[in-house]
Amino acid sequence: MPAFDLPLAELERHRPDLDEPADFDAFWQDTLKEAERHEPLVSVRPVKTGLRLTDTWDVTFRGFAGDPVRAWFTLPAHARQPLPAVVEYIGYGRGRGLPHERLTWVNAGYAHLLMDNRGQGDQYGNGGHTPDPHTGAPGGPGPAVRGLLSPHDHHYRRLITDAVRAVTAVRALPGVDPARTAAVGNSQGGGLALAVAGLVPDLGAALVTAPFLCGIRRALDLTDAAPYGEITAYLAVHRGAEQAAHRTLSYLEGVSFARRAHAPAHFGTGLRDTVCPPSGAYAAFNRYGELSGGGADPRREIHPYPFNGHEGGEAEQVRRQLGWLARVMAV
Repeated sequence: MPAFDLPLAELERHRPDLDEPADFDAFWQDTLKEAERHEPLVSVRPVKTGLRLTDTWDVTFRGFAGDPVRAWFTLPAHARQPLPAVVEYIGYGRGRGLPHERLTWVNAGYAHLLMDNRGQGDQYGNGGHTPDPHTGAPGGPGPAVRGLLSPHDHHYRRLITDAVRAVTAVRALPGVDPARTAAVGNSQGGGLALAVAGLVPDLGAALVTAPFLCGIRRALDLTDAAPYGEITAYLAVHRGAEQAAHRTLSYLEGVSFARRAHAPAHFGTGLRDTVCPPSGAYAAFNRYGELSGGGADPRREIHPYPFNGHEGGEAEQVRRQLGWLARVMAV
C-alpha cells in the first residue's frame, strides 16, 4: 500500500480542530466517579506457567460499573521490590490470551499487568475471559459500533473505564511502586493508553503506537478498513444515525484525551497505516498536553516508519520504547 495520508512535513504540523463536547470532562469525571465506588481488587491467584524466571498471578479487578475484569500480573522472579509497573492494553478483537505470551516488559525488570478486553477475544490470539454484560443498546456486533448512538452506551466508555481502573488495580498489588506506572499499547491498546494518559493525572508515562480512535472523523473519510470500516458500514445502513454517531465518538476522541495528558509520552506510527491513519497519531502528538502543560515535557517524542503500515516499527519500536522508558522511570 503506498502512502495515502498527509506527507510527513504536513503531519508534523497537523493540529486539526476538534468537535469537542462542552461536557467532555464532566462526562468522564462522572463515569470514573461511579467506578471508583468499588474497591479495585477482587482476587489475586498464583498461576503455574512452567516459567522459572517469572511469577504470574491471575488478577480480577473491578472496572466499569464494578464489573469484574481479568488480567495477568507478572513479576520477575526474585526481583528486588518495589518495581515500576507497565499496564499493557491489547488490540481490537483480542483477549489477554495465555499468561506466557507477553514477557517483554517483565524481562526488562517491570511489574507487568496485561488487561483483558471485555467482550472481545474472539477474532485472533488465544481468547479472553471477560464478558461485557452491557450490550443491549442499538449498534452493530463489533466493539466499534456497540452502543454507537449514545456515549453512555458505547462499548469504549466501558473499556476506557476498565483501562483507568487497571492502573488503580496495579498500584494496589504487592511488589509495585505506585508512583512509577506506565500505560502501554498498540492500535486499540494505543488508544486506551492515550485515554488513560488523559484521565490519570499522575501517570508516570504513556507509550502509544498506531493509536485507534485518534482523528476519528478524518479516519472515517480515509479508510474502510476495520475497525473504522465497521462504523462506516453501520452508517451506510442506518442513514439517519450519522449525527448521533459523531456525537458519541466525540467523547472517545483520542486527541481530546491527549490534550489533557501530563505524562511523558512516546509515540510511533507507520506512515502507510490504512487501519489507524498516521494523521490521527500526529494529531494526538501535536496537541498532547496543551491543556495540562504536558506538551512542554522534553521527554515527548514520536517515531514515524515511512514504509510500514499498521505493523509500524514492530521490534524496532519496542527497542526504542525500552530505552526511553528506562530513562523516564530511572530504571
